[in-house]
Amino acid sequence: MTEEGKTAVFGVGDRGIPAAGAPGTPCLVMIYGHSLGRRHALDKPEVVIGRADSAAIQVDHELVSREHARITVLGGTCRIADLGSTNGTWVNDRRVEEAELGDGDLVRVGQTVFKYLTGTNIEAKYHEAIYLLSTTDGLTGAANKSAFLDILEHELRRANRYERTLSLAIFDIDLFKKVNDTWGHLAGDYVLRELSRLVADHIRRVDTFARYGGEEFALILPETGRDDARMVCEKLRTLISEQTFTYEGAVLSITVSFGVATFELRPSAEKSDPHADATRVIAAADGKLYEAKASGRNCVCA
Repeated sequence: MTEEGKTAVFGVGDRGIPAAGAPGTPCLVMIYGHSLGRRHALDKPEVVIGRADSAAIQVDHELVSREHARITVLGGTCRIADLGSTNGTWVNDRRVEEAELGDGDLVRVGQTVFKYLTGTNIEAKYHEAIYLLSTTDGLTGAANKSAFLDILEHELRRANRYERTLSLAIFDIDLFKKVNDTWGHLAGDYVLRELSRLVADHIRRVDTFARYGGEEFALILPETGRDDARMVCEKLRTLISEQTFTYEGAVLSITVSFGVATFELRPSAEKSDPHADATRVIAAADGKLYEAKASGRNCVCA
């Protein structure tokens, strides 16, 4: 049982040393689930993914069928086939009955996401995947919380050094628990992914978009004052509220609430402490987010 309002994350049963396989052996790397970074070598003609103890890749979760999907390895080509599972097998967010896997494809069963890697430079690709895993959220592709905190402190040092402003927005999905309770956690994961894509497509390259936790996200906006930050967030709020989120025929109405705080530059004589500054600006943005919730949601408070 998961905490209310949280995205459930479940992993595989065997948590030993990742199976490497021979050089060049294709593999699946878990990028969203409990055993993050675990590598499963596809070194047999057939590999079954499922909840059963007999499955070569065991994913112990109620949304996964006992024998969920089968990967067939033949002549350097890997094909995945759904085995009549209840919740389907997904490749790059497309439900498939059978599909050939390409390098970098994302394979999802239940709420666990794997990245498929193949080719002659498998070790470099694996370590690249692990690096990305350490800095990004596997479900949404946004920066994870650890990376967000590092980037925020870096940007605060820069703001102090060059006497430039910076704004931080923290926002979350209104009544997200209702989405999970009504349509299920897979629908909730779909909303998190689609919302993240929408936001990432409408911010600057210099901005940082991160998943702060659960259904909560953050935006670091360098060289952006309060009024401009409010405008950015209002634009995103409108885009999200007007977006049609359709999951398996159900149209989901999604809104978000934003809290915005602007970093106040320290007097030049006062020593900068990026960690303390980060703590203060996060607390200020959180306070504004609370105001937005108290004001009826689906709004921006700055």
